[in-house]
Amino acid sequence: MKKKIQKPAKFHVKSGDLVKVISGDDKGKTGTITSVEREKNRAIVEGLNKVSRHVKPSAQTPNGGIIPQEAPIHISNLMLVDPATNEATRIGRRLNENGKLQRYSKKTGEFIPNKNG
Repeated sequence: MKKKIQKPAKFHVKSGDLVKVISGDDKGKTGTITSVEREKNRAIVEGLNKVSRHVKPSAQTPNGGIIPQEAPIHISNLMLVDPATNEATRIGRRLNENGKLQRYSKKTGEFIPNKNG
């Protein structure tokens, strides 16, 4: 029997979204998502969840040392900030006037505009 290759799930947030952290050390803080790791269900948020990384001297870092760096946060700990109200909101998907699935805010019922057009 052939095994079905399962695609990773779609998330309620994507790259470029403004999100609020709802759990963990950075609870209540907001930031922009820089990248999403679909296989691990995690996202890197700009300026949040900083960890110290020890780096050996190399061509890029001649002195080496300790470099602060953003670590990934689990997707379940992030909530999208609604651009209309600037409050955290749950997300749903429904068909828009063109017949395409688009994200909408469950708090206001309005569509969330796409960053890429």
